[in-house]
Amino acid sequence: MDVDDAKRAVRERVWAALDQADAVAPPGAAGHIPSFVGADLASRRLEELDIWRQAAVVKANPDKAQLPVREAALREQKLLYMAAPRIATPEPFYLLDPAKVGVDAAVSKRAAEVAPTVGPATMQPVDIVVCGTVAVDRRGVRIGKGAGFSDIEMGLLAEVGLLGPHTTIVTTVHQLQVVDDELPETEHDFRVDLIVTPDEVIRCEPSPRPPGIIWEHLSAEKVRSIPVLAAQQEQRA
Repeated sequence: MDVDDAKRAVRERVWAALDQADAVAPPGAAGHIPSFVGADLASRRLEELDIWRQAAVVKANPDKAQLPVREAALREQKLLYMAAPRIATPEPFYLLDPAKVGVDAAVSKRAAEVAPTVGPATMQPVDIVVCGTVAVDRRGVRIGKGAGFSDIEMGLLAEVGLLGPHTTIVTTVHQLQVVDDELPETEHDFRVDLIVTPDEVIRCEPSPRPPGIIWEHLSAEKVRSIPVLAAQQEQRA
């Protein structure tokens, strides 16, 4: 079984386990970053950590599972960057400045109405990345829903030095999303430093991070569909 097939099998297994346990709301985990029951509790557990309290700049995914974390960031006056859907705009991140937007801007649709978009060239170094996950092992290896957007977002920020040893990478998940077996990974995958569930905080061993976009792992179609990548590739050429 190749890596893609192995990842697909893990996703299907975890989605099925969540559905069977009625652990997603609304029902139906398949195809999504699961909107898991207890997401607010996981967020509160994260908010209690010193690494969160000391953070001034947060980058987060736009999925419902991490909405409580994004709301907490704005409520606590942290600068928040949130990826635009499918990173499909030339400047692919919403800039959510708590001095200018309300906590309601943590919802992606509201952010699109009230927040400007920015690109890596004008962003500040990120203290904490909060990412959505389908499955994660205790080493910090994670599997997303399969579109690859999180890896590309991380690569874009890493290339210009906005992510580094100072950045903590966190995922909030249901306990059923934490698997005991070792998950497959590729060169462009990133690991998380902290896994936060409603029940516990799992600290993972430090691991190397991709230095930027790994172009040979991207299809021409994927590059064309993401304006910031298409522009970068044109500059490289």
